Amino acid sequence: MRKQTRAFNRYSLWHYLVILISLGFLMLNALPNIYAERPVIKVSTNKQAASGELVGTQLYQWLNEEGIEISFAEISDSQATLTLANTSEQQHAQAVLNKHLGEHAEVVIAMQSSGPAWLARLGLSPLQLGLDLRGGVQFLLEVDTQQAINESLAQQRGELNTLLRTQGARGARVLSNEQQQLELSFPARVAEQTMAALNAFQSNFPEHEVRQQQAGLFTINLAGHQDFHQALMMQNLQTLRDRVAALGITEAVVQRQGHNFIRIELPGVQDPAQAKRVIGATATISFHALSANGDVHQNVSGEPVGIDTRPILTGQKITNASAQFGEFGMPEVLINLDSAGGNRMSDFSRQNIGQPMATLYTEYLENEAGVLERHSKVISVATIQAHLGSRFTITGMDSVQATQDLALLLKAGSLSAPISIVEERLLGPSLGEQNISNGFAALALGMGLMLAFMLVWYRGLGLIANIALVLNLVCLIGLLSLVPGAVLTLPGIAGLVLTIGMATDTNVLIFERIKEERRRGLSEEMAVHHGYKNAFSTIFDANFTSLIIAAILFSVGFGPIKGFAITFGLGLLTSMFTGVYVSRSLVNLQLAWRRKAALRQLQELAS
Repeated sequence: MRKQTRAFNRYSLWHYLVILISLGFLMLNALPNIYAERPVIKVSTNKQAASGELVGTQLYQWLNEEGIEISFAEISDSQATLTLANTSEQQHAQAVLNKHLGEHAEVVIAMQSSGPAWLARLGLSPLQLGLDLRGGVQFLLEVDTQQAINESLAQQRGELNTLLRTQGARGARVLSNEQQQLELSFPARVAEQTMAALNAFQSNFPEHEVRQQQAGLFTINLAGHQDFHQALMMQNLQTLRDRVAALGITEAVVQRQGHNFIRIELPGVQDPAQAKRVIGATATISFHALSANGDVHQNVSGEPVGIDTRPILTGQKITNASAQFGEFGMPEVLINLDSAGGNRMSDFSRQNIGQPMATLYTEYLENEAGVLERHSKVISVATIQAHLGSRFTITGMDSVQATQDLALLLKAGSLSAPISIVEERLLGPSLGEQNISNGFAALALGMGLMLAFMLVWYRGLGLIANIALVLNLVCLIGLLSLVPGAVLTLPGIAGLVLTIGMATDTNVLIFERIKEERRRGLSEEMAVHHGYKNAFSTIFDANFTSLIIAAILFSVGFGPIKGFAITFGLGLLTSMFTGVYVSRSLVNLQLAWRRKAALRQLQELAS
């Protein structure tokens, strides 16, 4: 039986098809990046707004009156995309349109590719640029979860005191200790009433642990402080993302950093005043019945007002809020509640028609020592005239701006724990453009030197390596464009440069092994086969260990470090793909062309 010999340096058809499809897919995703981005304002109007033609005319008129130039516009029945001539005018244009349109439209700042429309229809978009490349503002926020835990303790203490008074447990006292526990002490004569109050408290909060230390003394452990901290951080992250979205910034980055810090990047924002005022605010409202035995707060006139410690409902039940002017031209906030909040307000107002209800405004402000302090004031005391539901208004804010800020905060959500801005950085667009120019100049220089070296040193194989290097860069940009939330930063450009070096190292290892096999006397076909085969394990080990480092950087790093890790890690994958498989397929095709040329030459000699 004749043994079948194996063909060297030949890929089957499906190998080439997989490589071609992969290259085509990644190149298609990289295509939008060759087109420049343009600053746009996107306006989405609701059904109550005027027709598209009238809105378009008004938009032009309003912006032209402010000296803002529109270079291009796409206007439909309910949407308009206005392309501005200058990035620095986006904030001004957004403020002008918000002033005129108010609640009738949503005005969003964005950067849009100038590529053909069919790319957008395919859902392809360019890679987003980070803060250091586009310019903008960055905030580092510290979340005071301890303050929230202390407030939770105070609230539980107030609940237990109320139950003790209801049961008539005179002489019982509730204190908080250094271990963040509640201590309940009581005389023997009111033991029965105290236990009734304690049982009611446990039924309301079954997650808390109650222990008897001795006769007449119980301790209450609030469940899961660590879980409570994590929940507070996640709630604050989501609330801040909603607030940033409410500002109309579509490409912002809101990420947790460390144990109790949150980093916010707002690319393209050059006037951070509004962003700082809204993001850094920790204001919320709650609704209370009046009570002579409750907490005492001042109203807007400085007069003391006693309110019940237990709120009717808090800002967490608010689903929407908008600023408007009332019947007498005074600013007010229109509140919409969720179903649970609406039912609670409905039950309370039905039972208390003709009785007053106070609106308590609470915010955290830094004192001279930089410590957050809670400040609360009663902004309105209104008599309930009729049965209220899930929609009503509140008044009493100091100014129109304060009313608009409160509406925005309530619409985006109230923070679960107070925050403070510990760092603020502003990068101008000119600095971002300089970073892009310098970064890509370094990339071009590094790549040019690598291409020249490979072509001079390896000649024919060097040409193949250069094609693989170019394809590697294109594939990496396409892959980055595919990753949700991937942002190209200045360290990311450094990752691109390093990727070129790693890809070059892959080809050098292979070609040097081929040259070594040739010096041992093997034919060109055998040398190529053994060169790729023997170099693969070394290349895989080197890239795999580097990929582990990239994964560690991504998991423990933040901001620029994480951006570098993403670029570097994905670059390792594309360099393996192009340096091993794409270059091998090109070498195979080159050898096949040589075999055919040699065969034709033999046929010509034979004839």
